[in-house]
Amino acid sequence: MHAHLGPYSLFFIPQPDVATMVAVMDATGTDVTVLAANRAIQQDAHLGNSQSLAAVDAYPDRIAAYAVVNPWQDPERELARLAEDERFVGIKVHPSLHHYPVTGARYAAVWKFAADTGCPVLTHSEHRSPYDSPAMFEEVAERYPGTSVILGHAGITPPGVDEAIAAASRYESLLLEVCGSHMTGPLIRSMVDRVGSDRVLFGSDFPFIDQRMSLGRVVCAPLTEGQRQDVLSGNARKLFRWRPLPGGRENEGLTDD
Repeated sequence: MHAHLGPYSLFFIPQPDVATMVAVMDATGTDVTVLAANRAIQQDAHLGNSQSLAAVDAYPDRIAAYAVVNPWQDPERELARLAEDERFVGIKVHPSLHHYPVTGARYAAVWKFAADTGCPVLTHSEHRSPYDSPAMFEEVAERYPGTSVILGHAGITPPGVDEAIAAASRYESLLLEVCGSHMTGPLIRSMVDRVGSDRVLFGSDFPFIDQRMSLGRVVCAPLTEGQRQDVLSGNARKLFRWRPLPGGRENEGLTDD
């Protein structure tokens, strides 16, 4: 549920091209990866979204795309593009990177679109961030009930995970995603225990973080097999109903990242 594509300006990422990503997916048994281009979350949302679509066109059965909406770069234009192009399956926002609070007026169109259509939204979330700390999404959930908001990284740090769990415990529309360098199997288990395995989603931040390492955290977490399958694939298939992910019943039991 959480991956990227292409080079990043703040640090080096080895082999960030889609062909290499698909080769790693083959090795790990990953059916589908939903990604957003780094160009889109950084310099140019419109151009980066085009790069994501090019990856979908190259691997339509393996790659799905988020449309990044930057609140400073004509968000209405990208939402209109998302509405018209069925290759996009969700929205990606990054309030910390864009230095704009998730509760701000420039994001209102995103939440309204998501509430009206059922389009899922993946957002960065970070403990103590003035832009997207997990608790801030409680206001979003209150204003736009029923909107499916995936808290990427679930707050990043262990205290952030606690904050994300608390927010998700109060609002069922908030979902937890597990990628991050601080993530551990016991933290994933705490998410499942406190909000239910049906509201926790596998993501890797691939290729920022090696997907094999991110997958190992879930595979080796102290979960039942049913809980593990919810996190790795089942929840994603249920969540993405507005525009379903590639594949289907023939791929059950594989991973959706």
